[in-house]
Amino acid sequence: MSDKRKKELFLFFAVIVAVNLAMGFSDGLFSNYFKDVYHTDGRERGLIELPRELPGVITFFLISAFAFLGDITIAILAQGIAAIGLMVLGLVTPSFGVMLVFLFINSLGVHLYMPLKDSIGMSLSEPDQIGKRMGQFSGISFAVLTVSGLAVFFLFRFGVFSFASKTKWTFVVAAIFYLVAIAMMIRLKLAVGQMRTKREKIKLIFRKEYKFYYLLAIVFGVQKQVMLVFGPWVLIETLGQRVDTIVLLGIVASTLGIFFMPQLGKWIDRFGVKKLLFADAFSFIFVYLCYGMLAQRFNGGALAKVGLPVLLTCALFVVDRLSSQMGIIRTIYLKSIAFESADVTPTLSLAMMMDHVVSIIVGVTGGIAWVKFGSHTIFYAVAVLSLINLAVAILVKDPRKLEVRLQ
Repeated sequence: MSDKRKKELFLFFAVIVAVNLAMGFSDGLFSNYFKDVYHTDGRERGLIELPRELPGVITFFLISAFAFLGDITIAILAQGIAAIGLMVLGLVTPSFGVMLVFLFINSLGVHLYMPLKDSIGMSLSEPDQIGKRMGQFSGISFAVLTVSGLAVFFLFRFGVFSFASKTKWTFVVAAIFYLVAIAMMIRLKLAVGQMRTKREKIKLIFRKEYKFYYLLAIVFGVQKQVMLVFGPWVLIETLGQRVDTIVLLGIVASTLGIFFMPQLGKWIDRFGVKKLLFADAFSFIFVYLCYGMLAQRFNGGALAKVGLPVLLTCALFVVDRLSSQMGIIRTIYLKSIAFESADVTPTLSLAMMMDHVVSIIVGVTGGIAWVKFGSHTIFYAVAVLSLINLAVAILVKDPRKLEVRLQ
């Protein structure tokens, strides 16, 4: 490996560290923030997902409009936008409506960066080690989330941080880490060079050959929304767990991810995408069937809201977080079937738009279903829908030889 590539990878790892520190101090805490500060119920929690997920719908058009700037420059802007939203939420406690505006701004920056990090990461990786590098990127992300989770846990447990205080310091700290990420990304841009960071304007690409990837993205939009919103809400609303418990579970998931994600990357390179798509499908089916059975029994009073049933729900929360990170399988699948490398970023962005349209629908309808029919109905429905993942795993061809074209 050349010294230039080593420097590029080092800087990208530094960006990953800073961004995930910011995420660790903010993203997993929003559900408790909504509950503690604005006293939201299940229906309102679902409605909040409209401004939070809407940026995912418009991300494609923003990336397309600013494509002339290049992936890295857009990523810098994205982190700046995310920092602004968090800084305002941290320094003041606005009215519910104003809070939604700045939640939207923060979410816009976060979503804008999502497809770019995968595209940048794969471009910096060696052609024959895409899976390994993507696994390493995910592994370091989990390691950082573990460290930040431990910090947040103790800061909340000992009262240094609190959502009852005027200043929400956890959001302020997160915004500062986004600023650090900007500094590292600027250095990466200088190291990579201007030619490798620019691209022509992105066009909306629909290829029938990518149909299975689009389908996986849509289904994941449903699964992701349940994982981010309704899974934690079982712990928060049904079982009355506080922010320190949610953070602690995030720490456990992140610690396991440190070892799981690099191994997953190696499995992709060793066994191929097709076999790992089967694992991805079975993980979601298992998790949501179990969630549904537990939630139904909690709602009906058949299970106590203490002891072993709570521990089982916490374990599902952790497994669900790990399952959601298996998205690198879908990303590498796309990379392996792409006709040209220029297709990857627009297709990732288009897939994000698709999954977020679904996420908004699921957020709103799921919140209503939670109140009217019980939370278990949401999980059973998603378990059934996850059979689509299994069908795709059966139908796709296994591209064992990844043809990677670096920009």
